[in-house]
Amino acid sequence: MQTDASTRADASREILDSHARAHLRMEACHTLLRYAWQNTSQDFDKDVSLPKKMKELFENVEPQKKHSHSPKQAKLQKVSRQQFEYRDGQIISHAAPQLVLGLQSSDLHSGTEVVLVEKKSDDNHQRWIYKEDSRTFHLASNPDLVLAVSMTKARNEACGYPVIVQKYKPYNNGTAHQKWQYLENLKTFMAFYSTTLDKEITLANFAGICTSSVIKGENIDQPGYYYLSAGGKRKMMLCLACGRCMRAEKRLKQLLPGVPFLCVSGSKTQKSLSQGPFKVISVVKADLSSYEADKTLSYYEELLLSLRTKTCMQAVCHSGIAATHQKAVKIIAYKNGDGYRNGKLIVAGTFPMLLTECTGQLGLSRAASKVYTRDGTTIFTLRDLVLWALNESFMQRDSEEQRTGSTPVGTEEMTAKKNSIMKLRTKLFSGSVKSDNLDGIDKSLLTLILRNPIAVWVSCGEPFIPPNALQKAEKLEKQNWLKKDKILADLGTMKHKMRQLKGRRVTTCQPATMVPTKSPVQPVVVEGGWTEQTQEEIKLMELIRHTEAQLSEVQELQSKQNSPVAIKHKAVQQSSLYQQPNTKRVWAYLNGGRPEDGTYAWGRTVTELLDNCSSRLKMAHPARTLYTRDGELIQSWDDIERDMVICVSMGHDFITQKELKQVVEVRANYARIRRQLGPQATDLVVLPSTELLSLVHLHN
Repeated sequence: MQTDASTRADASREILDSHARAHLRMEACHTLLRYAWQNTSQDFDKDVSLPKKMKELFENVEPQKKHSHSPKQAKLQKVSRQQFEYRDGQIISHAAPQLVLGLQSSDLHSGTEVVLVEKKSDDNHQRWIYKEDSRTFHLASNPDLVLAVSMTKARNEACGYPVIVQKYKPYNNGTAHQKWQYLENLKTFMAFYSTTLDKEITLANFAGICTSSVIKGENIDQPGYYYLSAGGKRKMMLCLACGRCMRAEKRLKQLLPGVPFLCVSGSKTQKSLSQGPFKVISVVKADLSSYEADKTLSYYEELLLSLRTKTCMQAVCHSGIAATHQKAVKIIAYKNGDGYRNGKLIVAGTFPMLLTECTGQLGLSRAASKVYTRDGTTIFTLRDLVLWALNESFMQRDSEEQRTGSTPVGTEEMTAKKNSIMKLRTKLFSGSVKSDNLDGIDKSLLTLILRNPIAVWVSCGEPFIPPNALQKAEKLEKQNWLKKDKILADLGTMKHKMRQLKGRRVTTCQPATMVPTKSPVQPVVVEGGWTEQTQEEIKLMELIRHTEAQLSEVQELQSKQNSPVAIKHKAVQQSSLYQQPNTKRVWAYLNGGRPEDGTYAWGRTVTELLDNCSSRLKMAHPARTLYTRDGELIQSWDDIERDMVICVSMGHDFITQKELKQVVEVRANYARIRRQLGPQATDLVVLPSTELLSLVHLHN
């Protein structure tokens, strides 16, 4: 028994914790009485249906030796971890007999993962009922749940697929992941112990493939759905994959087990359901059985490659034809809000090409979606951009003619030219020119207009910001800086003058005048002398304060960020779907205590923060006042910063820990004196001196 216990401890040292290993050592120290029916058999001579390699592996296994570290011993330990014994309704680990398969959570539902737990004889979450006819292990606490392999979770390379409990499905096919075989001689559980048909249907259901493409022309018992036909006389049966994709279109009902059927997606008569869960491929033409799957895959790969080749050739031909007829437009693009800075020259033949080039060359964070001209006109096509450029050229020509004076009336050539331009202008803006090309425009005029790039401003959906707004903002900012520099220079001069006046007054050292008063509180007043400021200093101090107020106004104006970029950023923030919460977290401690003894508190307002501090600090009375660490009173929410250290008071003045100790000592001394000398020892009366009384009488 000691040898077996030590061997098991060596085999499970990486699995068990220190508490479990201590139990193993205690069991090794005491000899346990075991009955004959409790001894496990280690007979491996019985013939079982296992692969030849696995039989050779178990035949070559030798009993474990103490302190053995050979490769064969390590291989044996790895095999023993995969061995389990089904005894007394429990699935017990062979490497660690105190561990069994079970469920940790009390909330049982389909999908709960099965893990190794500590063995308990009275826990029904660790007991399983094996049914040989269905080859399933049912949970004793809930027989509707069975042991199954999870097909939905991702596979772990080290541990394979996880094992879960799942609701029992009484179907002959499509439930291979719920069926097991227990080899008692080898202490092994083999998953997917079912027929080939059951495995293929199971894999097809979890892969989203119609079962009619796997099994051709055969009615099988499988899970599925059905709906009534248009006449309501016929049931149209669907497999799980087809039912999932048609659940929104049809009112489906689940089929009961024991009804063999073939999915209607594989029927040649139902042309509307010929694709099933596929988007392009037909279920009837796609043979995905185990023997024909590779041929079908190679056929569709070749078909896809041919279609891609054909599409590329058509695209090249179409782009070549379009390039011969399409006129390219030169554009100088600016980012919306940048004014005339960092422009990029772009040549585009289509409007989508223009947006793509602007996104890349301007370095926009999102795809460009809007194009504006200088006057804020939104452009949607290249034709609109060219028409806007033509209109601008006409307007510029008209303004030049008005500035230089109209042409003589008798010149017939100039009149005819002007009439032709007016007709072309009317033709352009009346819509007679097609929107997909620019062939209706005079080539000479179009060449004249398009020889210079057209300036546009590109945005990602933000409203238009005039290009002059940035220049105005920069000019205003420059004026503010110049004004601030002048104020700082004047303020420095005035402070220097104030220091000079103060120095002259101090160096004179003129004595002060003692003036008697009738007030008993202050009978003598000191006037004049070198300690009193002169009238010139008082006026200069008022001027300095006025100048400092002007400086603060200029600084506040600069901090508001009235530039168009800030306005654009503010508009984006207002239209955002997500707003940053105003909740602030602070470190709060009690008044008179140590900051290290505090805790975190949260709030969106001062009132909410006070309530949170009262509950977090467990104060006897509600918190009423907040102070900074230096003792300054916090009066508004803006004075509180995130992760700030604050002092919380119940309404008393701010007091440090040292001052609180002094107050405690004074109270202790007071109580000690009254206890030692009696209550009359603290009844003290303080009287003024006789000299002070005589002065008061003389003054009166």
